[in-house]
Amino acid sequence: MADYDVVIIGAGAAGVGVARRLAGSGLSIAVVEASARVGGRAWTLGLADMPLDLGCGWLHSAERNPWVGIAESAGFSIDRSPTSWGEQYRNLGFPEADQKAAGEAYDAFERALRESPPPSDRAADALPADGEWNGFIEALSGYINGAGLGMLSVEDYLAYDDAASEVNWRVPAGYGTLVSASLPPVPLHLSTPVERIDDGGATLKLVTPRGDIRARSVIVTVATNVLATGGLRLPAALDDHAHAATRLPLGLADKLFLAFDDEVVPPDSHLLGNPKSACTGSYYLRPFGRPIIEVFLGGAGALALEDVGLDGAAAFAIDELAGLLGNDVRRKLRLIAGSAWARADGFGGSYSHARPGHHAARTTLAAPWQDRLFFAGEACSPTDFSTAHGALATGIAAADAVLAQRNSISSSIGP
Repeated sequence: MADYDVVIIGAGAAGVGVARRLAGSGLSIAVVEASARVGGRAWTLGLADMPLDLGCGWLHSAERNPWVGIAESAGFSIDRSPTSWGEQYRNLGFPEADQKAAGEAYDAFERALRESPPPSDRAADALPADGEWNGFIEALSGYINGAGLGMLSVEDYLAYDDAASEVNWRVPAGYGTLVSASLPPVPLHLSTPVERIDDGGATLKLVTPRGDIRARSVIVTVATNVLATGGLRLPAALDDHAHAATRLPLGLADKLFLAFDDEVVPPDSHLLGNPKSACTGSYYLRPFGRPIIEVFLGGAGALALEDVGLDGAAAFAIDELAGLLGNDVRRKLRLIAGSAWARADGFGGSYSHARPGHHAARTTLAAPWQDRLFFAGEACSPTDFSTAHGALATGIAAADAVLAQRNSISSSIGP
């Protein structure tokens, strides 16, 4: 006897999407989550009366992002002001001529990816030898992909780039707040990691430290690193899924939030730390007019700074900011929060990228098994990976596949 018709493993954006689609379907469903909270890599920390997104924070491709409609239906406000990413406050440390040259170098790199992609499918092989702005391009890869270009598939990069728009909005209450608030009232088992899934014949058995759970169908939405390292062991017949997960590792992007009480700086200003270094911070000054600086670190820079801890990372960021804003700014800056996704249990990173030659691993990972075991999550999206809306869409698709399979069974049985 199954405990549930459907069990959803993971309460991140994909798991929430599954639960929203299946709620009210007549099927008994439950969500099993390893951590003590809902949201996954969408995580808003409420601190000093300010919602701080330690995970995803932008509604990317916002004009088609389904979280926008979900947010508005639930009464969340949406900030539609343009981003400041491409701007350098007062051109500090990055003169206009250099900004123009760096932008042209990045455009040339993207043209090379499209017009003469390297046979290796390795994005770094499209960089010019000893290019003056290679560090700038690598830094952008760290922010966008969470990984350096040497670890990145050209085909994967272009699949995302072709689908994405330049429209990016924000949820002032926090993207993580939105995702966690969107889970419908279904049975939820927090702090319950699933260690393995066994094929029990008519049912699938989920083995957890809190006891076994049986389900007719299971939808797995965990991060690729969990599958790749055996944190969740699948039936032996799904070794190809576990292997695909190793081809889709999580890159790394971390955030720091520094207290910054200086109203002279205009709200939503931006600074890039060192435009010629791959290991540098991207600084959003006074987002929403709040007395903070949001520090974004990606790729190799984020990995290196996790090794020195939050205090060491904050010291690095403060040094970069002091080099741009003047040494007096040090007394105005104080660490108030930060993330360390590489060290976070159940994640081990931020969002997926395909290794060179392995963009097709996304399709392998997303393939269902025996119409009983389904997969969802940002890494399963062929074009919107690394985003909360990509995760949501794959969750909805997996739920629809479950419903279609159940309807097929009902039709074959007949009245």
